[in-house]
Amino acid sequence: MKDDLYFMQEALLQAEIAQDQGEVPVGAVLTFNNEIVSRAHNTSIRSGDPSAHAEVNVIRDAAKKLNNYRLKGTSLYVTLEPCIMCCGLLIHSRIENLIFSAKDPKSGAVESKLRLLDSDFINHKVKYCQGPLVHETSEILSNFFRKKRL
Repeated sequence: MKDDLYFMQEALLQAEIAQDQGEVPVGAVLTFNNEIVSRAHNTSIRSGDPSAHAEVNVIRDAAKKLNNYRLKGTSLYVTLEPCIMCCGLLIHSRIENLIFSAKDPKSGAVESKLRLLDSDFINHKVKYCQGPLVHETSEILSNFFRKKRL
């Protein structure tokens, strides 16, 4: 049976693709019944679309593949803690589980800057946890931004 480590490794591969394309290296996979439905990564820079985060891209693709905008029973694996926008999308698309790797101290809306998914005013609760490969996912992001500053 595939586990969190396997799925996060797949998300990390997507982050590496994003990095190779000059994008912020964040990757995601969405699963249903322990199988990958969709894989995606950030494409904001190439597409000129500030909403083209890995989470948005993977959820849009999965909704098309599953022919349903409600993704009940699914799990999202993402290499970076989601922002406010992406947390809103998780709620509206009814993602059941979120497993993120690196925390985002600047704009993380799950635990770091805000605890949006714990708010009592939202109409759907997403279960979440920090998953594996924290060092690897943090390192790819740090290296990307270090090179950008040079």
